[in-house]
Amino acid sequence: MNIGLFKLFITFFKLGLFTIGGGYVMIPLIEREVVDKYGWLERRDFVDLLAVAQSAPGVLAVNMSIFVGYKLRGVRGSVAAAVGNVIPSVVIILLIALFFNRFREYEVVNNVFMGIRPAVVALIASPVFSVAKSAKVGWINAWIPVLSALLIVAYGVSPVYIILAAGVGGFLWGKVKGGSV
Repeated sequence: MNIGLFKLFITFFKLGLFTIGGGYVMIPLIEREVVDKYGWLERRDFVDLLAVAQSAPGVLAVNMSIFVGYKLRGVRGSVAAAVGNVIPSVVIILLIALFFNRFREYEVVNNVFMGIRPAVVALIASPVFSVAKSAKVGWINAWIPVLSALLIVAYGVSPVYIILAAGVGGFLWGKVKGGSV
């Protein structure tokens, strides 16, 4: 399948333009575009790219666009997708920076931002369930992310230690189950 660079750019430009709330909000939208709508990636490949994008340093949405672009069209695809993803945010942030100080004391502006917050929380929660389903997290193994979140939030354990423990645990589980690790 040969996807045009312009099509890749426009797809990620639209995603960057209409997504409020950051990378986690963008995940289900990227999935809908590249897996469901265009069929550029299989769902399993998407989940694998998401795992790599989350573990790489940097902004999740940009990482995801880079990895999807690279998977589809190599380095040029990475550049097209990343630039398409970033341009809307840069322009919007510049416009907000230019005008925000003039309007921030207006109650209606504060109310708009207060109204957006719950929607952003819901948009962030959505990919959690989508990724959990794709990664086959069920009632039997749901304790792992719950315990991880509890350790991070309640006890201040560094996410780095959680990731390292999960990696070692997954490796050992694969060895015990006789899988190819």
